Parts: sequence; C-alpha cells; structure tokens
Amino acid sequence: MCGICGVVPFAAFDPRGARDRVQRMLQFLAHRGPDDVQTAASGNVLFGATRLAIRSPEDGKQPMIDTKTGVLVACNGEIDNHVELRAWLAAQGRNVPQATAVAVIPGLYLELGESFVERLVGAFAIAVWDPRIGRLLLVRDRAGERPLFFAENHGGITFATELAAIALHSGPSLDLDKNALRGYLQFGSFTAPATPFTAIRKVPPAKIIKFDATGASRERYWRWDIVERPKRLPALDDFDRIFREAVRRQTEVDVDFGLFLSGGVDSSLVSSVVKSIRPDRHLKAFTLRFEEESYDEGSYAQTVADELGLESVPVWVQPEMVPLGISNLVRLVGEPLADPAWLPTALLAQHAARDARMALVGEGADELFGGYPTYIGAGLAEKYARLPRWFKMAAQRLIQNLPRSEKKVTLSYLLKRFAAGAHLDGISRHRLWVSNLSPEILKRIGLDIAPMPVIENNPGEHLLDLVQRSDLETSLAEGLLTKADRASMSCAFELRAPFLDLDVMEFAASLPAIERVNGFRTKHFLKQYALRYLPRRIVFRRKRGLSVPISRWLRGPLRDWAEAKLASKCLARAGLDSAAVLDLFGEHCRREADHARALWTLIVLSEWLDWVPTEPEPLDDAFLPQKTYVEPAIAL
Repeated sequence: MCGICGVVPFAAFDPRGARDRVQRMLQFLAHRGPDDVQTAASGNVLFGATRLAIRSPEDGKQPMIDTKTGVLVACNGEIDNHVELRAWLAAQGRNVPQATAVAVIPGLYLELGESFVERLVGAFAIAVWDPRIGRLLLVRDRAGERPLFFAENHGGITFATELAAIALHSGPSLDLDKNALRGYLQFGSFTAPATPFTAIRKVPPAKIIKFDATGASRERYWRWDIVERPKRLPALDDFDRIFREAVRRQTEVDVDFGLFLSGGVDSSLVSSVVKSIRPDRHLKAFTLRFEEESYDEGSYAQTVADELGLESVPVWVQPEMVPLGISNLVRLVGEPLADPAWLPTALLAQHAARDARMALVGEGADELFGGYPTYIGAGLAEKYARLPRWFKMAAQRLIQNLPRSEKKVTLSYLLKRFAAGAHLDGISRHRLWVSNLSPEILKRIGLDIAPMPVIENNPGEHLLDLVQRSDLETSLAEGLLTKADRASMSCAFELRAPFLDLDVMEFAASLPAIERVNGFRTKHFLKQYALRYLPRRIVFRRKRGLSVPISRWLRGPLRDWAEAKLASKCLARAGLDSAAVLDLFGEHCRREADHARALWTLIVLSEWLDWVPTEPEPLDDAFLPQKTYVEPAIAL
C-alpha cells in the first residue's frame, strides 16, 4: 500500500512546475506511506510514491522504471498472485529483481501491453507511462478497493491516490460539480468518474483509462457477471479451497497483521480461516464498542475471539470524538463520505496500527453472497405488488403509524423503508431503499432528484442478480470500500478483504438465487459453509452490521455542533435551502421523524464545504529532502 501521484505533460512543459506539483502531492499523501518516498522521471514525465511496506520491507522502491524502454510504473496496492506471475515472467526470460509483490507489473506490461491487468489478482491502482507510444494508462482493481483520481490540466494529466493531493494545488480553479453533489446527497458517496469537482475525475473500478496527445479513451476489462453467468449447485469443498487460498495469499506478508472482528458471520469466518491457516500467529482481533446496547457487538466478538484463541482488543467510540475526528478526515482526504462508520473505522485502524500494519476484514460478503435485508425485500416487493390495492393502502397506513425507534435496524425501520419504495420498479425501488435522502427530502431542501444509475433489465434476468451487482458496483465500491481505504490509510494501515479475491467473486456469481437468499434467510450458502468453522449461535445470530447511534447523538451530545454545521451558510453553495435543512433538524430533535441518515449526510457536506480550498496550500520545503529524488529510480 502507498500513495502514488504524477504529472504527464502532453503540451508545453515546465519542469520546475511539474516537480513542485509532484512534491506538493507527495506532501499530502505522506500519511499513506511512512516507509519511503521517491520520485522517478522518464523524459518529461514525473511519478512519485510514498510507501507502506507490507511485503519485502527491505526490498522495494517505487516508482519503477525500465531503463531500456523508459516505461514508468507506480502502484498503490498488493498483487496477491505475484509468485505465479514472477514464475511466468521467468519462463519468458524476464527477470524481476525486486522481491516486492508489485515488482512484477513492469515486466508484465512489457510482455502483454495493456492486457497485463487481466492477469493481476489483488487490490491495486496503477499508473503506467509508455514513452515509446506517448501513452499513460490509469487502472483500478476490479472491486474498487484502491482509489485513483486525475485532472486534465496544465497541458497534460495530473493523477494522485487521493483527491486532496490534486485539489490542494488547484486553488480557485476548482468548480463544484452540482450534479455530483446531488448524487452524494442521495446516496452518500460519489459514483466514478464523478467527484465533487468538475475538474477532477475518478478512475472507475475494473476500468483502464488511456491518455495520449489526442485525448482519452476508457475501457472496462472486467465485470462481475452474476447476471450472465450460468448457475450451478455449489460444492462446499470447492469453495473451501478457493476461500482458503484467498486468505493464504492475503496473509502471506512480512509484517504483523490483525483482524477487524465484529462478531458477525463475515468477520468471524475470516478470523477463523486465518487462524486455521496461520495457527502459530499471535493474532489480535480489534472490535468497536458503543455504550448504546443495541449498537454494541463487543460480547459477540469476545465470544468468537475466545473460541479461536485470539487476543481481543476493544476500541470504545464516544460521541465527543466525532466533531474533530470527522473534520480531520474530511480535510485529510478532500472528499465527503456520508457513512457514519467512517470515523469509528478510522479509530479502529489507529489503535490497530500500534501493533500491526494490516488487518483482514469481511467486506464484500453481503454483496456477493446475498446478505442484506433489502435482498429479501426485493423478492417480497414483487409479490406485494400483485396484492389488491385496498390491502396495500391499509398496510401502508399501518406501517406509517408504527412507532419510531433509535435502536439499531428495527423491524419498524425496515418496514418503513419497504413501504416507501413499494410502488417503484425493481432497481429504482432498491436504489431508494439504500438512499440517504429520499426524493421528498431532496425536493424539500431545494434540489431535484439525482439521476438513477442506468441498469439494463432484460427479460429473464433475475432481480436479485441485478440488485447485487448494483450494490457491488455502487454502494460497495464507492461507499464501503471508500470508507475502508480512507479510514485505514489515514494512519498508514492497510485493510484486505478476502471475499473480494477474484476467484471468490467468480464463485459467488455462479450461485443460484436460492443459495443466496432462501426465504427469509440471507447468505444461505455462506452460512452453511461457515458452520465448518463457527458455532451455530454465531452463524445464525441476527444480522446487525456496523452502525453508529447517530440518531440519538444528534438529539443529545452532538446537538449544538450539528445545528451549527447545518446552519452554516456554506450549504447554500451546493444550492440547498438552509431554512428547510434546519426544519429537518428540528423535526428530528422533537422526535417527529428520524432524519438521522439525511442530517448526517448534510453535516459531512457542510464540513467539506468549509474545507474546499480557495488558494493553493503552501509547500513545506522541509517535507522532502532533495536526496530522496532519484532520476531514474530503479533499473529493471
């Protein structure tokens, strides 16, 4: 893991300006890579990288350059199948001198061209400059675990791992992207290629963007084919072999690592498989704790830790941590993210970073194996739509009159979300269920509805397949994985997700719908598999997930802070009606409605708008001694 950046001029070239921009970007990526910082040049092109060493700490420099061709490569991430790729390159007569996992990328590109990415397994964001044809490639991994942003300016391309690294040297040239901000308000994150700024774009997951002097082209190199793939009866032994190999590869590292453990089936299964593969490792399991009982899963995590012989490390989250914590995160990465678990995840990473460099997590299991209550709702809504109109009207009245609760994921909450979207078609209904601000609230605060993502629905396609792929490509890639990356790398700590291994994703795509959602049971196949490693009381306990008692906090200890953020004049820059926003807050505080999800989304936006740079940040001349620069850096 690391932070990467670069400047690729296609027109007029100012070498000092390019060097200053790269140095400035490295300054704002320093939190991602404390182990090394380097730059490398190929002609007029300059790349930079900060490094967090996970594999081969003593042997690995970035950026990498092939001195014969001038091909320049920088990678943020880990290549899990580097051993196999290294052997294949040796068979082609190409030696890989560095032991680090990403060192296989330059040789693989020189052998295969842009199709090299199809051979990679892992989490990665890669930049490749090929001076022989004057082309820059920007690539992201299939699920979107690692980020990559770019801007077309100064007669060329500037790219970086985090948005702030680009934005902070752009100053007043940055214009807000009002359409993207509407999308953020609706869904809590930004769907690639959109970012909050019109001048900065994001490389989408599983895509290659190619730049040269004539312009840019985009190409998808992979898509999760759950909709198209023929289904087959799954074999537990086959999946056991695949999943264990994914865990083995991701834990084959040269640093101490731990586990993020909630006590739910996903993180517990990952922890159990890790322990069975690495029985001699002393492993710490880090768990978030809340004083609010319905949000606290510490007792479940402790049970799992005791069963597996793990050292349990609780990390308590208090509401007073929120104001400064969320402000620091927004300013560090330069983008808003409306997941209330962003700060708690960062706190968990900060504690874990005292003892380890990396942790494994259960991210992706719900999207791949059918774990969300909305997947049950997708099937029920199809049947509900066929009921008599009088019955549906009566049910709507009954559901709307159910009392609200501040407890976590109550039946009342689920039924109200179900009723709100019952009149829509399958995909639109699902997108409404997972939205942060409903169309009614968007209109109320002065905005039109953000356009829904276009998802083709052909005859014969299963609705569950469609909504799972939609979640994988949107709420997972743009929300949950963004949270995981920005939270953990705020303190140079890497998170890895074995469920997002390529073979695991492709296995999940072949599962029949009934093996994912069977009646009211979610993740049917995965839970049967989990029984090999975990007791039934863990596997079949009620799903809770990582949530934060933000509804209660906004009415209580965070009330004054929240009101100040929502009253900020900066929200008008996004076209919002400030009076209507405060009305929402008043209704929430008076318990007339639960607007916590919407209010939190608006609070984070207000915090971000307070940050938006109006002039370039000053450069710290002491940050990077000139001796750290190498031109060229590494000869392959």
